Amino acid sequence: MDPLVGELAYYLGTERKRSPLTVAAYARDLTDFAGFLQRQHAEAPEEWPDPSLRAVTPSHIRRYIGYMFDVHGYDSRTVCRKLSSIRALYRFLRSTGVLETDPASSIAAPSIVKKKPAPLDVKDVMKILHTSIAGRDAAMQARDRAILELFYASGMRRAELAGVRLADVNLERREIRVMGKGSKERTVIINHTAAAAIESYLRVRPRTDDAALFQGRGGKGLTPKHVWRIFKDVYRISGVAQKASPHTLRHSFATHLIENGSDLETVRELLGHESLSTTGIYLKLAMGHKRRTYDRAHPRDRLP
Repeated sequence: MDPLVGELAYYLGTERKRSPLTVAAYARDLTDFAGFLQRQHAEAPEEWPDPSLRAVTPSHIRRYIGYMFDVHGYDSRTVCRKLSSIRALYRFLRSTGVLETDPASSIAAPSIVKKKPAPLDVKDVMKILHTSIAGRDAAMQARDRAILELFYASGMRRAELAGVRLADVNLERREIRVMGKGSKERTVIINHTAAAAIESYLRVRPRTDDAALFQGRGGKGLTPKHVWRIFKDVYRISGVAQKASPHTLRHSFATHLIENGSDLETVRELLGHESLSTTGIYLKLAMGHKRRTYDRAHPRDRLP
């Protein structure tokens, strides 16, 4: 890691109290940017004589944005996130006197095209939940099943699920304490099926001093990246045609609750949304809920 990135990471973790996952995301984005600078220098040293982060100009950042779109094929949301990390670095370097100017201050972020969530049908969710990977031992299969059931039962984000500790789980009450975005804690409720899957996993969970609920090889808690791989492996052989990710199960969780009569405020609390308007997108997707509300409210079919 570049020392300047290390200084920013230390500042974010100690003074700004950002979560370790957030700090790691900043560091990863900036390490990618530093790698881009080094590659450009190697290919055209006369055009990029100094590939250090200290020597970056607005032109370099604009070239990097173009590179992310054209070469990597990132969408605008990903590019904006990476640009946000670059801005944070140069604001920090200017505020601490390392640099006199901020090369990122004049860079406009690309506009983000908002995509509607694309939840799975219940039958497709069931395909995923009923898929197991041949060749894995009983403990790993029990763990994978518990992870997938918990995704659909709780609507957790991938990092939230990876961060669940044994002490956070109350199977008797079917409750799990979750540390969400911005280190905000909430309690989610899970269904009996997910509770049973977690209980089955706990019978074969490796004995370890690690506090994480879900364990990988070597007695270490799973990272969000490990959880993503587990989902991807199961999804790939499930036979589900629609493109899906762990976040798709979060969308499906919210949409299916509303489809079946849950109120928006309850779904908001379970998802950990700050604003009810954010949760409202799922109400727009829940056609069954709209149809039932319409049929109850419109008098025409009840009249002669």
